[in-house]
Amino acid sequence: MRKKIAIALVVAATVVAVALAAGIAWGLNPLGPAEVAMAALESDSMVTVMDTGDFIAFIPASSTPVTGFILYPGGHVDFRSYAPIARNIAGRGYLVSIVEMPFSLAIFGIEKADNVIAAYPDIRYWVIGGHSLGGSMVASYARNHPGKVQGVVFWASYPAEGDDLSGTELKGLTTYGSDDRVLDLDTFTTTLSLLPPGTIMQVIEGGNHSQFGNYGPQPGDGIATITAADQQQQAADLTVRILRSVEGE
Repeated sequence: MRKKIAIALVVAATVVAVALAAGIAWGLNPLGPAEVAMAALESDSMVTVMDTGDFIAFIPASSTPVTGFILYPGGHVDFRSYAPIARNIAGRGYLVSIVEMPFSLAIFGIEKADNVIAAYPDIRYWVIGGHSLGGSMVASYARNHPGKVQGVVFWASYPAEGDDLSGTELKGLTTYGSDDRVLDLDTFTTTLSLLPPGTIMQVIEGGNHSQFGNYGPQPGDGIATITAADQQQQAADLTVRILRSVEGE
């Protein structure tokens, strides 16, 4: 009997160890970034790019920003994959930071926006946004840190049931692609009531789930009928509307 118990314990421990190793390997091998994303990490005359080791900052070179946008990446996506859209937004006069997450999962780094905010004390207004899982985590951050951010942005995402933002004065945006097959539209619809009053909602026609970033096709996603550059331009335009609105424009 003792021998059988010992064997069972060894087998159980082995299964747990294998599962843990597989989980770590999965987390350490996220999707992306594509070549276009890597190219967007280079500074130029318009945008200065700084890698702090905890987040990548995109800083407009010709102006001093007063508003910052903090971006949480989607689950199992290399945070650098969002460099093109971050550069697009920064080029319009805003500080943009993409936060690196432990094991590429924002659920393990919800509080990381604190590091960005602390690093730039001269920024007057903050908007926090996220793609997919990242969006759900920014909702949690915004709910638990009243007053720290003035706006929330959801790209193909939605808040969890416990993160009700409907009673806040936050500016809000939620957008997704019409060909997104990863986003749970039923849950998306039922959680609209949790968003801040006056939240802008816009469907990007022809867009899908993965093209908010540049990390290649995502399993289960739909086929986009517009380019990633087009989808990101529309998403950036919408996001800039929120950045302007927190400044009172």
